[in-house]
Amino acid sequence: MEDTPRQQSYVPARTLDTEFPLIDSDPHFKRVCRYARPSDYGVGAVSAAAGPGGMWLWERFSPSYVGKGGFAPIMRLTAVVGLTGGFLHFYTRSICRSPRNVNDRPLLMKLLVRFYGFTENERERDMDMREMVDKVKRNEPLYGKSSLSPHMQGVASRNSRYAGVFLHVIPWFNFVNHEQHGVDTAKYYQQAERELEAERTRTT
Repeated sequence: MEDTPRQQSYVPARTLDTEFPLIDSDPHFKRVCRYARPSDYGVGAVSAAAGPGGMWLWERFSPSYVGKGGFAPIMRLTAVVGLTGGFLHFYTRSICRSPRNVNDRPLLMKLLVRFYGFTENERERDMDMREMVDKVKRNEPLYGKSSLSPHMQGVASRNSRYAGVFLHVIPWFNFVNHEQHGVDTAKYYQQAERELEAERTRTT
């Protein structure tokens, strides 16, 4: 009788020596967008407009004389490329930020990440704690419901874990709800207990 192949559903994320606390080693796509700072939106918008704007200015100062029928497709293509580049720049700034002093760091580590704890992330840590504690109080899954098996959740996590450090080469996002995010979730339950106890104390 052949043994049934074992499926390992959980492989711990590599523990990195980071300057700031880890928030999430594999943040969901929507979460990265929600945690973006206003400056990220601004830089993304400027980046998206740079391509079409530059092409329009170029046409003004050095006309191609292709006519409206020839220039319009060029502008549409430039707009698509600009929007794609602008979004990737926005997403990269939301999940990644390069600190000032990185000359003594390896080249790959110059692209450092808020969620991963490589750069200042106090605002994101506060947002994370508030979001998760509220979910604990509502008795909801911390990282959302998933229809995948634990094994497939582990596969999804390993495919996109720390993908932000390589986003400039291969845009790779996490669209899967799973429970493998490299953090000890006990802190959320402990904070929820403290807040609930404080609320009970105030009402008595």
